[in-house]
Amino acid sequence: MLQVSSRRVSSSLARSIMESGLTELLATSAVLGALKAAAEPTRLRILLLLANGELNVKDITQILGQSQPRISRHLKLLSEAGLIERFREGSWVYFHLPDESGGGRLARFILDAIDLNDSQLVRDRTRATALKTERETAAQNYFDIHAAEWDAIRSHFVADTRVEAAMEEMLGRGPFDLLLDLGTGNGRILELFAPRYQRGLGLDLNHAMLTHARANLERGGLSHCRVRHGDLYNLSLADNVADAVIMHQVLHFLSDPARAIDEAARVLVPGGQILLVDYAPHDLEIMHTEFAHERLGFAKPQIAQWLSQAGLQLISSREVKSRDRVLETEPVSQPPSATPPQTPSLNEQLTTPTRQAPQLPVLIWLGAKPPATTTQSYDAAAQSQNMESTN
Repeated sequence: MLQVSSRRVSSSLARSIMESGLTELLATSAVLGALKAAAEPTRLRILLLLANGELNVKDITQILGQSQPRISRHLKLLSEAGLIERFREGSWVYFHLPDESGGGRLARFILDAIDLNDSQLVRDRTRATALKTERETAAQNYFDIHAAEWDAIRSHFVADTRVEAAMEEMLGRGPFDLLLDLGTGNGRILELFAPRYQRGLGLDLNHAMLTHARANLERGGLSHCRVRHGDLYNLSLADNVADAVIMHQVLHFLSDPARAIDEAARVLVPGGQILLVDYAPHDLEIMHTEFAHERLGFAKPQIAQWLSQAGLQLISSREVKSRDRVLETEPVSQPPSATPPQTPSLNEQLTTPTRQAPQLPVLIWLGAKPPATTTQSYDAAAQSQNMESTN
């Protein structure tokens, strides 16, 4: 059982913190207040969970097996101490460790002193992993059911033609040696950019989607691209291999979008470009319940921050306005029939005339990996010469 003593924390750890220079960012009273907030077993467990990714109150309640009022109280104290930050997505509130602030650095300093092999902490991590796996499995099941209707689903709020035109303009003409489409779905992005790359590779975790993608690419006669089964969090690719990476309407299905961007940055060549396409922040809860969305859109500063953390530069961003559509159709009167009515497919529901919808624009971000420095280029050339001399 994890035990924490406030006296113990505020003695040896406090001295280490004072010596670390953190007091230049935080007043001594703020440091001591944060230590007091962290010196409680449940709050320390919460900090450790948030160090591995963003979670909402419901997530933390499930993982720790405690009541929501109690968890909310702990989160409030940690937030007031500056050790965590909160942000809202629709009716959901997420929490994470601050990135650059003194409070974030202090939280990580505290966590570095914790024994991660404690049995209770191991159970917490196991439960957190199981929760994320459960949600991502639900998304994959959704893809299995709706793979054939994906074009209609994706273009329900914003016409594909408008989004694709903006994507083509922002990414530029290339040419790209290798273009990587992460979360390729039915392969549409590989088709769209086919004239601009020598080799194209689409990766997706869902086999039903890959089946449709292969059929679409074969039908289009695109022999210079292929699709493969792959995990966006753990790409089976070497570092610095892709000239362009695209993630089109993918991030909102992921439990840890920042981690996927980090992995995309790893495989991008210096000077390479990344194009991210997703919804702007919204409050359509039906996207959670009916469309398996993990996140309700993304704000521009949030994506910019994730790109920066991954070592990428935000070059430009653009908003594409939504069309007037909704997710729920008006009931249509039918003549009496002896046969029971059949539930329409999702494609039929989306193409049925509907009431006016709330606005749901799409945002597009173009980022780039900084070019290699002169020193890096020299080191790479020297390494290449050494390899040739040993052969």
